[in-house]
Amino acid sequence: MNMSILLVGCGNMGRAMLGGWIEEGVKPNDVVVVDPGLDNLDKATKFGCRAFSSPMLIETGFQPDVIILAVKPQVISDVLSSYQAYAKKGALVISVAAGARIALFEESFGEASAIIRTMPNTPAAIRRGMMVSCANLHVTAKHKKMCDQLMQAIGATAWVDDETLMDAVTGLSGSGPAYVFYMIQAMIEAGIAAGLPSELAEKLAKTTVSGAGELALQSSDTVEQLRINVTSPNGTTAAGLDVLMGPDGLAKLMDETVAAATARSIELG
Repeated sequence: MNMSILLVGCGNMGRAMLGGWIEEGVKPNDVVVVDPGLDNLDKATKFGCRAFSSPMLIETGFQPDVIILAVKPQVISDVLSSYQAYAKKGALVISVAAGARIALFEESFGEASAIIRTMPNTPAAIRRGMMVSCANLHVTAKHKKMCDQLMQAIGATAWVDDETLMDAVTGLSGSGPAYVFYMIQAMIEAGIAAGLPSELAEKLAKTTVSGAGELALQSSDTVEQLRINVTSPNGTTAAGLDVLMGPDGLAKLMDETVAAATARSIELG
């Protein structure tokens, strides 16, 4: 990748993106990082990037191709004014702040600015994230290609045209890793309750979920067919699925879970 990047925020998600970009060929000297945290600045510096505690310290004349806003949603409004000049000179703005609407950035940077809102998730830390993006009317095909190049360095990408769908994206994939982690925790506890040693129960649960997920990704079968393939009539799997697929089973719980997270995303926005 050949582009200059201004990364605002170098916490867990910012560092995941930064590491992925450098692995994909971005030159560290082409990345400027701004973060008030000394620990985060130190980590950015170790990547070889120029790192500053304040945007006021960035050298005069620097103009990034893209600004990545990777700060907490609750402080996003406080930092935007510091980067208006870059956007007005043509920098693409990409936000990964959950719940922050495109309109918020248009109000600060101007309606003519190219704005992309992206919802990542935490597996980006191991380059297995899922990043869904939505663009305003001023984002060109070139801009979308730039965004995909940056986000594909940490996982898979997809686009939606309707920004209201980003709340459902947040409820499913943005929050989704926590649902899976909790399922693994529940499987471990169930294994221990069934008599397994805790270390073995943990290994079985983690490896089973990881392997099943990878099989679902790589197989040409639907996930429904994969479930059918492993379910012998009147067998042990069928007995377990009778509970999970009951009227008050997993489908109902997952509907309620995603709906609750989606509703909260709408509230925060």
